[in-house]
Amino acid sequence: MGSDNRHTILLMQTTQNKESRIFYDYETVPLAMDGVCQMFEKKLKELNPTLKNITYDITDLYTYVDKLADMSALVFSPQVNAYLPYNKEWIKKRAFGHLKKQAQ
Repeated sequence: MGSDNRHTILLMQTTQNKESRIFYDYETVPLAMDGVCQMFEKKLKELNPTLKNITYDITDLYTYVDKLADMSALVFSPQVNAYLPYNKEWIKKRAFGHLKKQAQ
């Protein structure tokens, strides 16, 4: 099983308010990265309700992730039978790789 096919929990806090904490459960890392992109696209639609087509580049996605109070991922590792934590930088790199694969 490759490292992409591991159960992933995405932890997110949208504001400084601890009550804005939420988690998302994904079967694989690529599905989690899809989820990050979908959250960002949903936010873009909320901010631009009159636009039919919204385009963005990777720096816009990075800015979105950076502006979140917190975002991290827990990815299951069968070697240690536990979840390993990953930070925003890891998420941004993985999201970029995911989008790059989709564009090909």
